Amino acid sequence: MKKLSFRAAASAAVALAVLVPAAACSSGGSGSGSGGAENAKIAFLMPDIASTRYEQYDAPLFKAKIKELCGGCEVLYQNANADAAKQQQQATSALAQGVKAIVIDPVDSAAAASTVRMAQSRKIPVIAYDRPIPAAKADYYVSFDNEKLGAMIGKSLVDHLKETKAEGGLLQVNGSPTDAAAGLIKKGIHSAVDPSGFKLLAEFDTPGWEPAKAQGWVSSQISKFDGQIAGVVAANDGTGGASVAAFKAAGKKVPPVTGNDAELAAVQRVVAGDQYNTISKPIKIVAEAAAVAAHGFIQGKRPQGNTTLFGTPSELFTPTVVTRQNVKDLVKPGGALEPSQVCTGVYAAACAKLGIK
Repeated sequence: MKKLSFRAAASAAVALAVLVPAAACSSGGSGSGSGGAENAKIAFLMPDIASTRYEQYDAPLFKAKIKELCGGCEVLYQNANADAAKQQQQATSALAQGVKAIVIDPVDSAAAASTVRMAQSRKIPVIAYDRPIPAAKADYYVSFDNEKLGAMIGKSLVDHLKETKAEGGLLQVNGSPTDAAAGLIKKGIHSAVDPSGFKLLAEFDTPGWEPAKAQGWVSSQISKFDGQIAGVVAANDGTGGASVAAFKAAGKKVPPVTGNDAELAAVQRVVAGDQYNTISKPIKIVAEAAAVAAHGFIQGKRPQGNTTLFGTPSELFTPTVVTRQNVKDLVKPGGALEPSQVCTGVYAAACAKLGIK
């Protein structure tokens, strides 16, 4: 047998020294065992700041539940501010920092597929949060049932317009064209609006869910269909609020306008009668469900979900439509929103009229 030279032997030793730690790191990356689970890092990557919910509710609630489940775990929270490339960089950075799981609400559902593949190649589980990732199978998906949500938004408005014998057609303000959840909401809205008997005058996919872009479009439609708009089906509270603002800026009476997310400003508009409805999706439910799932993965306990969407085991919850008729069930002491938050200034009298105190 040929003997190794001193230089060759030294090179082999260096290579072995490099490979052994790498193998050890790789073996722990999948979270397939409980080792290291109690001081793991978990990435929580949210899509934008246009919706106030992520900073005010999702991130704090997710962090609190992880702390409850795993006192030594660390949540690496990042917000991409509607920049898909930035979100990809945040995911890459999180992986470099050794996260054991990634929870991501994608800016761009198609672009996020590369994040899923990158993480899974390193045996790091990915939980799609709020928005699905159809082009790649995440390990888990946690959300409200967005298609049902869209149907609820549309049906609530249509039923109201029929009860009040409203005449005219509808505007439909959808969410971002790069958001798969927005596509599901849009599909649900159409399932209620298309057979309603009310003509769909026009619809718009709002880039990045940006309220300013929704308001600009609605303003142009007010001019085009002056006196013909019976209602506006808006896919979330940001686009709903933008629609209300467009009518007010045009000096027109605001028709019934929908929303979704039960943001504070939207609930105040519902109380005041400026926005017809919103959708209560208690963020605590999905944030905590995602935290439980992430903690399960890092312990090697894969969650099963209650359904499958886009080939991904999923946990979907059913939301609630909120109008002036039931808003006091949402706004109450100990409720999702406190009366002291909602019934301020000009909204105090409207709250009193609705029995909110």
